Amino acid sequence: MATSTSTSVKTMPTFMEATLDAHVPDGPIEEMWDKHKFEMKLVNPANKRKHTIIVVGSGLAGGSAAASFAELGYNVHCFCYQDSPRRAHSVAAQGGINAAKNYQNDGDSV
Repeated sequence: MATSTSTSVKTMPTFMEATLDAHVPDGPIEEMWDKHKFEMKLVNPANKRKHTIIVVGSGLAGGSAAASFAELGYNVHCFCYQDSPRRAHSVAAQGGINAAKNYQNDGDSV
């Protein structure tokens, strides 16, 4: 009567065995972004309230991103370093930025 024993030993891959995967889509570089956009999963409008968007910083970019996502119906948490979002330098400069943009028909340009 023959008996066989087998010991399974799990070994960690060494540095030479590890493979790197950058998750870069296949194909020519000119078409990679379009292919990636096409293959991305979209958020169903009914599920927007299930996702929470975290925005770090309440300057021009963070404030506008938080406002845009909130208008789309997402739960948004915006974190800022200052005591209030109005203290960010880019938000304080908003009047000058709006003047530099020279919006048409706003009545404040010569």
